[in-house]
Amino acid sequence: LLLTVLLAAAIMSQNLVPIHIAFIPILVPPLLEVMHQLRLDRRLAACVLTFGLITPYMVLPVGFGSIFLHTQLGPSLAKAGLEIPKGELPLAMLLPAAGMVVGLILAFIRYRKPRDYRPVELPGEEQHAPLSPRNVIVAAIALAAALALQLYSDSIILGALAGFLVFTAGGVVPWRESQDAFTQGVKMMSLIGFIMIAANGYAAVVGASGQVPVLVESVTSGLQSPPLAAALLLLLGLFVTLGIGSSFSTIPIITTLYVPLCLALGFSPLATAALVGSAAALGDAGSPASDSTLGPTAGLNADGQHDHIRDTVIPTFIHYNLPLIAAGWLAAMVL
Repeated sequence: LLLTVLLAAAIMSQNLVPIHIAFIPILVPPLLEVMHQLRLDRRLAACVLTFGLITPYMVLPVGFGSIFLHTQLGPSLAKAGLEIPKGELPLAMLLPAAGMVVGLILAFIRYRKPRDYRPVELPGEEQHAPLSPRNVIVAAIALAAALALQLYSDSIILGALAGFLVFTAGGVVPWRESQDAFTQGVKMMSLIGFIMIAANGYAAVVGASGQVPVLVESVTSGLQSPPLAAALLLLLGLFVTLGIGSSFSTIPIITTLYVPLCLALGFSPLATAALVGSAAALGDAGSPASDSTLGPTAGLNADGQHDHIRDTVIPTFIHYNLPLIAAGWLAAMVL
């Protein structure tokens, strides 16, 4: 039940109420004592949170999924010469997302045994008032308002703003603290914006150099096997995203190179989209610099008993990147 709650919260943070990892430092630390009593392996909790932070945006075209599919993947493919209808982009990512599901199941099997931790002592822990029915009702209204406005206006910003205003007007977020809460949220998300701007600029330089056709010709002249090409492209995407730490920022960089190469090797449009999307998502789990690993560590390490590399990065890399490579390769072969 505890892991289901964490998974549901992570999924909603991507699509229903797009706050990304901002919920983790609030929700997870108070649950560490429960995890301690249940002898829950926190590596499993990290895998559950990372799954919920990545998989939804791969297939659900709402919230961050809308940004990944409709703002990044679709336009980047079109700019590189491959037009794909918006409605077909989630279909191209279904098989890769299935690979993530397989990885989650394997994580449940691998980390099913109890694991002991020291008694939880959170620095600066404060007593909070019991949750009131009024706050629950306000939260439900905020969720509905955020989702409805986001779907109606196709604007993730308006949806998030509506949810925030409802929380503030309903008293869940005190009016005196609303400015600090809003500022902290902007600080947390601004880094993603800067990375995306830099990545788009780098992709523009690569395209303007005029060397992409030369690169494609040199690679395709010696590589005529689509299965081998698909595997190499996925591995390349893995290493790029591991360094950048953001699948959103990887798309503009790799699309410029991938689309001409895939078309030259005879991949279908859906297979090309699956390759680009999978290659971008690869490395988001398992990158030390990714929000999808930094966020879970920030919550699970509140008492200093969860190592970022050993307990988050390595488990998520093994359980998600390897199945995603296999699923992305299969999607490229069958679509």
